[in-house]
Amino acid sequence: MRVNVAYVAPGAEVLIAVELDDGATVADALGASRIAERFGVDVTPHGLAVFGKRANPDTPLVDGDRVEITRPLVCDPKTARRRRAARSR
Repeated sequence: MRVNVAYVAPGAEVLIAVELDDGATVADALGASRIAERFGVDVTPHGLAVFGKRANPDTPLVDGDRVEITRPLVCDPKTARRRRAARSR
């Protein structure tokens, strides 16, 4: 099966396609992509998702999935919206 591993950081967008055996997991995809070695990304503190839905390293994958390495939010979206609304008044 073929899956993609995606990671976005300031100044970098990475999408790596990998071939895996049926029954592979998110951890298998991360290992096959070698993203940690290639880009120095430590996946441990980051969240993981499959097409935007939270996932664990042991989440099974199907053909065509996109594994996403997420980063923490810089600011709370609700707080940012309130600030913008206050400035526009």
